[in-house]
Amino acid sequence: MSKPTAPAPSLEVSGLAYAYPDGHQALFGVNLTVARGERVALLGPNGAGKTTLVLHLNGILDAGAGTVRVAGLPVEKHNLAEIRRRVGIVFQDPDDQLFMPTVREDVAFGPAASGLRGAELEERVTEALRQVGMEEYANRPPHHLSFGQRRRVAVATVLAMRPEILVLDEPSSNLDPASRRELADILRSLDVTVLMVTHDLPYALELCPRAVILSEGAIAADNRTQDLLCDEELMRAHRLELPFGFDPRSVTMGV
Repeated sequence: MSKPTAPAPSLEVSGLAYAYPDGHQALFGVNLTVARGERVALLGPNGAGKTTLVLHLNGILDAGAGTVRVAGLPVEKHNLAEIRRRVGIVFQDPDDQLFMPTVREDVAFGPAASGLRGAELEERVTEALRQVGMEEYANRPPHHLSFGQRRRVAVATVLAMRPEILVLDEPSSNLDPASRRELADILRSLDVTVLMVTHDLPYALELCPRAVILSEGAIAADNRTQDLLCDEELMRAHRLELPFGFDPRSVTMGV
């Protein structure tokens, strides 16, 4: 009897290089593997190539060299519909994702577009809203919600597609402390792989046991988040600064 094979990593980036049409080289041979269920922070200064990397994960940009695989599936033209279901990107501004008259319709949009109907669609919407604690707001217009609530609904629109990997772009930006904590609790409770692009280093430490520093288009470091944030020389070299008075050693890491 053959042994069951281990699931493919959620994300495998191998030798990824990319230059924009104007000749600017944004990525130089990036290698990154994220196992299923991991939560990884993607750190780096502005202009490091973080956004360029993320746009390769669902085929918005096409690799100049190298490969990207999501759950073993190559990011190629003939796979794009499935890849875009598996890679859920939550943008920094929730208003880029919410455009329907009600929260329910926003969350239903993706699954409905992929063919779900009736009770199955309703179940998918209810489940996604429950995961982010927004069930009671299903019939509200999104623009009547607070910014933090809109961000949670934006997460639900992606969860409704049951993605393999959730990519969050600056998830804590513009959130008040209570909303920030609520979102952190939600993200910790999800059974999904998370790649979090952030400048908020304490939030990265709180949520992601592992962090990767991308600098000038290449991976400069890949380690436990706490170890990276405690390496003052490394942080300085890549223009990463902790908030004044914040000591990463003082944080007890949860899993």
